[in-house]
Amino acid sequence: MTVTCGSTRGVVAAIAGFLAENGCNITDSAQYDDMETGKFFMRVSFAAETGAALDELERGFAEVAAGKDMDFAFHDETSKMKVVIMVSRFGHCLNDLLYRVRIGALPVEIVAVISNHMDYQKVVVNHDIPFHCIPVTRDTKPEAEARIMKVVEDAGAELIVLARYMQILSDEMCQKMSGRIINIHHSFLPSFKGANPYKQAYARGVKLIGATSHYVTADLDEGPIIEQDTVRITHAQSAEDYVSLGRDVEAQVLARAVHAHAHRRAFLNGNKTVVFPASPGSYSSERMG
Repeated sequence: MTVTCGSTRGVVAAIAGFLAENGCNITDSAQYDDMETGKFFMRVSFAAETGAALDELERGFAEVAAGKDMDFAFHDETSKMKVVIMVSRFGHCLNDLLYRVRIGALPVEIVAVISNHMDYQKVVVNHDIPFHCIPVTRDTKPEAEARIMKVVEDAGAELIVLARYMQILSDEMCQKMSGRIINIHHSFLPSFKGANPYKQAYARGVKLIGATSHYVTADLDEGPIIEQDTVRITHAQSAEDYVSLGRDVEAQVLARAVHAHAHRRAFLNGNKTVVFPASPGSYSSERMG
């Protein structure tokens, strides 16, 4: 269960009391009061020990929520979120996500992969996932985005993951899919922009390489941040080392961001996010090793 509302006394008691009255045992809970914005966020994992159904709980809790102006949702953790991945010609993040999904380490179903190139068609098809090549030029961008949205809507996707998709999305698409598009990029911005940022960093003797994953907004690469990480570099590394290490951290950071979103742990909070810790067992996979 996820809840967002204004910070007020009695919210936690109302949620816990409702769940207990309906035969639900809380197994994990996280909450946060943002004192600056006055907003309250909560995520509760629970077991319905007396067989209460999600639709029954939703109808019953609506009365509680109405009195406190809550936005809430109930989710079945056994239901996998449907995801569309978009990629261009760098495949490290795509391949990492495909592997994590295959072993059950990410609770998502990849319902389609979209690319503006054909490079990864065979890889995707070999995973029994539909592949769509939708070329994009400055003149055809509106038509291309219409085709992209048709794939997303026809597949019933809840999330788009930009796994190094090297095209800028329109403001209209960003607004339509607000809070449902996740991107990954290196963390050199705004210092090193444009082509070959890792080589630029090498030339300046940078000692930390990082990656940032965020929700996409109309402000390029400035959306609410979900996950970040860094790896240390020494003077002994080459420019090629920078690129290889950068790819690794990008793949890891993107996977963690998708994991947080798919487990309903990430909440939009204005220009920031609230990201709760993972529940026990949520990192386990069906195939270990």
